[in-house]
Amino acid sequence: MDVKKIFSEADLQQIEQRGVTLDIALHQVDLLRNPPPPILLVRPCTAGDGIRVSEAEKEELISAARRVAASARVMKFVPASGAATRMFRDLSAAAANTNAAPRSFEPVRLFLTRLDDFPFAAELRARANICGNSPEDDRAILLTLLREMNYASRPKGLIPFHRDGERVRTPFEEQLIEACAFARSDDGACRVQFTTATQALLDFQTELGRVESSLRDAGCNPRVDFSEQHPSTDTLALDAEGELFRESDGSLLFRPGGHGALIRNLEQLNGDIVSIKNIDNVLPAAMQAESVEWKLILIGVLARLQDEVFEAIRRCGSPAASETDVADALALAAERFNRRPPQGAVTLNERKAFVLDALNRPMRVCGVVKNEGEPGGAPFWVAEEQGGESVQIVESSQVRMDDAHQQKIWSSSTHFNPVDIVCGLRNWNGEPFDLSPFIDQRAVFVSRKSHEGRELRALELPGLWNGAMAGWNTVCVEVPASTFAPVKTVLDLLRSQHQTTS
Repeated sequence: MDVKKIFSEADLQQIEQRGVTLDIALHQVDLLRNPPPPILLVRPCTAGDGIRVSEAEKEELISAARRVAASARVMKFVPASGAATRMFRDLSAAAANTNAAPRSFEPVRLFLTRLDDFPFAAELRARANICGNSPEDDRAILLTLLREMNYASRPKGLIPFHRDGERVRTPFEEQLIEACAFARSDDGACRVQFTTATQALLDFQTELGRVESSLRDAGCNPRVDFSEQHPSTDTLALDAEGELFRESDGSLLFRPGGHGALIRNLEQLNGDIVSIKNIDNVLPAAMQAESVEWKLILIGVLARLQDEVFEAIRRCGSPAASETDVADALALAAERFNRRPPQGAVTLNERKAFVLDALNRPMRVCGVVKNEGEPGGAPFWVAEEQGGESVQIVESSQVRMDDAHQQKIWSSSTHFNPVDIVCGLRNWNGEPFDLSPFIDQRAVFVSRKSHEGRELRALELPGLWNGAMAGWNTVCVEVPASTFAPVKTVLDLLRSQHQTTS
């Protein structure tokens, strides 16, 4: 690829200033013009075939989790950089439509009819100073919420989700309360990191100042920090003619590379056992007992896996490793992670090298929920490029839906991914993994977007729990649907899970 035919000198300077290497920029252009083939689904993961059911062992697993948490090995990572735009999309559309009464739109009618069931209702009514329900009053309420209170542009993590008596709680606070229940060490410390957009950092810090004292009063010492998606993870785009998309001043357009860019933030945590959960998937504090219990079960499963894997690596890594040691480790790799040596691995050293590579990887335990029609990715057995099959979390955009067989496999999924993941980020010797070698660089998303009214072809990096973790050793565990409480639209706050007031 001729660099001079693609990038000008000004382009090269812009690329360098963002911290992007020339090789990465060229690779992005190649992926946009020649997207890699979709992944190949083999079959959905089901209970007993890629998905564990751990109910019978839960007391032992919870005890194991409590032990590792007590020793300060556990922390929480919460992607929280998104704004609440989608959450209020229907209300925004109705407010902008001056030709129809707001209540003529069913979602808006429900919102206004049940306005007092939302935790922000008291503040909204006070600011709007309106008690009627004429179309003009309805529109004034919507405009107060969306423009004066600016809810559609605020970080979703700072929108009031729940009421506790007269007090409101944001998902940011609820996530901290949940973390204190499962990730607190013996000295009361609890480490949590939230990813934020640059412009929202001060607002999150202000919210932390508001809620921190109540957490300390409950015996938890929250150690909260924030990280931002680095500009070097942004990606190039192509225009409708397949050329590099440029701003009006001729400079290259760089777009955020999607949540897959957060693999770098995850690595820089320098964490050990890290729980990942989306900001909008959290229950009120009074209803968190079950979700905390299952979080501990997931941590316990990972802690047990680490005990088994680390011991096998120690034995096989020893110069005195025996045939029995290697055979036991091979059985473990096959049983737990479906990793089997190639037929050519005959000698002891060849089999030892294979098993050390197969086991010495980051591990993750993914909570999955029975499929009840919620949108999102799902666990599947996927064909590996080098042969064999592995468990992966797959999004629909990764699958060739115009292939009837692949579409049939996708539709037969029994479980979906609520993003309830526990990660093991350190090796048998306690050293942090370099996560980059385990990314499937082919698992990019190429999608149609627009910028300032112009169509573009966008490139998203391999998703955080999709291609970015493709080379990890993965175990899925079925968790109850009652632990999953996402808020994708404002009307989701009307679900019974979110309607507690105590």
